[in-house]
Amino acid sequence: MSKKEQYEQQTESLLEPIVTGFGFELVDVEYVKEAGVWYLRAYIDKPGGITVDDCEAVSRKFSDILDEKDYIDDTYIFEVSSPGLGRPLKKEKDFQRSLGEEVEIRTYRAIEKQKEFTGVLKEYDKDSVTIAYEDNTTQTFSKSDIALIRLALDF
Repeated sequence: MSKKEQYEQQTESLLEPIVTGFGFELVDVEYVKEAGVWYLRAYIDKPGGITVDDCEAVSRKFSDILDEKDYIDDTYIFEVSSPGLGRPLKKEKDFQRSLGEEVEIRTYRAIEKQKEFTGVLKEYDKDSVTIAYEDNTTQTFSKSDIALIRLALDF
């Protein structure tokens, strides 16, 4: 397991009880480097959406734990945020909640000269995702080929 994965996993296990204590859902944790700066980000959600005050409450409560445990070697910035409209599907509950919804899939490499697909999420398991197109045809993707899957945004 990489250092990045260890940090994300440890953060998730420490943060989960705090987030659920507020009645929120911990959607994701990521540890990423952007423009030379490391960010530890927690994405939280609740029915009706997350407010800035919700993010601040979780951030304040968890910051003390981060200082106490001090398990991240690098200098980093901790952020708590809403996953936003383009929320990726990552966990079992995300896929379950999105069955029957239109999703966008981006693949790492082209499949039939295409890397972006949009269809209705029909099935999933630990290894694959199946979507249905408007013409009622279906396509199954290996999860290892998927770079991103999220709810489709209609504007």
